[in-house]
Amino acid sequence: MKKKVAFYTLGCKLNFSETSTIARSFVDEGFDRVDFAEAADMYVINTCSVTENADKRFKSIVKQAQKKNPDAFVAAVGCYAQLKPEELAAVDGVDLVLGATEKFKITDYINDLSKNDFGEVHSCEIEEADFYVGSYAIGDRTRAFLKVQDGCDYKCTYCTIPLARGISRSDTLDNVLKNAAEIATKDIKEIVLTGVNIGDYGKGEFGNKKHQHTFLDLVKALDTVQGINRLRISSIEPNLLKNETIEFVSKSNSFVPHFHIPLQSGSDAILKLMRRRYLTNLYIDRVAKIREVMPHACVGVDVIVGFPGETDEHFLETYHFLNELDISYLHVFTYSERDNTVAASMDNVVPKNVRAKRSKMLRGLSVKKRRAFYESQLGTTRTVLFESENKEGYINGFTENYVKVKAPWNPELVNTLHKIELTEIDEDGLVRFDFVNTIATV
Repeated sequence: MKKKVAFYTLGCKLNFSETSTIARSFVDEGFDRVDFAEAADMYVINTCSVTENADKRFKSIVKQAQKKNPDAFVAAVGCYAQLKPEELAAVDGVDLVLGATEKFKITDYINDLSKNDFGEVHSCEIEEADFYVGSYAIGDRTRAFLKVQDGCDYKCTYCTIPLARGISRSDTLDNVLKNAAEIATKDIKEIVLTGVNIGDYGKGEFGNKKHQHTFLDLVKALDTVQGINRLRISSIEPNLLKNETIEFVSKSNSFVPHFHIPLQSGSDAILKLMRRRYLTNLYIDRVAKIREVMPHACVGVDVIVGFPGETDEHFLETYHFLNELDISYLHVFTYSERDNTVAASMDNVVPKNVRAKRSKMLRGLSVKKRRAFYESQLGTTRTVLFESENKEGYINGFTENYVKVKAPWNPELVNTLHKIELTEIDEDGLVRFDFVNTIATV
């Protein structure tokens, strides 16, 4: 009988790409991969240090695994496992904790899957995380997450990612192209580029700090890969999103008009406290450039509320900045203290109830921005890629510029591309459409 292994991933697209690669290594070792909701001989939890209450979330996932099989071997890997290995090892039922350099060698640490009395820890000093492991995730059949870069050399005062993932380093261009070509053979229509700081691509490509290739080189090379209909850039720092890249995307064969650009604050005073590498003027310029060459592009924004020292005036500065900016939606994060960060010891801590109120205000603004963006797209012709899930009798899809559409469930539409005309916004905020060149209206 083959042993069964199941995986649970917390956090970002990068984690999903790495879980997928780790899972393939288990299959190569003769395991059967099963869903996390099923009974398995081993459960692997890929952790995240960014989400609040990461430890509580982790404990509940371990309990879920133990309910399915109390004798299962449980392993924790990923960012939280690197930052707090002893804490995770002490959780009842955990047998193995692997840090940043060990997670890709997990099958080397497994013998007979017998339970340990105490969680066994193998973690490194983060300075040792200086080599690159490429990965890509194939989740549902419509899109794949392709990792191109790992780690970060930035020193933002709120962030633990450099402590969890180490220095900035990149995959070789040849290997990225090889992985993209592999994905293209699997009938996947869209690739999303992921990494910790993907605009820093090229650094560490050959084990040094020199940029052999730039992010623009990467984008240009990927645009030539045959068999991929869409390429999407995930989050990219505003100071690393160059005008040349924006212009190339506007004329590209495969890259879609969608940018997600972290802002974090609309107040220059707070950006300086955060040690971000730009001020609001640069951000305005980036959005203006996108709008100049791609008026229909979707622009998403990350923002943090309640950072230490953020007064009511600073917050309103952020609110008005975002309200006036021609953007499409927000991802709002409520600041939470992280051990071993500069911000955790800063004065002028914002009370949690104030953080929650500010978060609610910005989430409301995001709803307004998304609605306005969707309204601006009504009457236009776009291409939709349909997803694979039946959601209460409907199928969803995304246009190239990230408008979410809905239609009555039809399994024949899954993982297919269609020209559509956007017609109206439904009561749930999603967009209805007509198929172009067909009679069907949905």
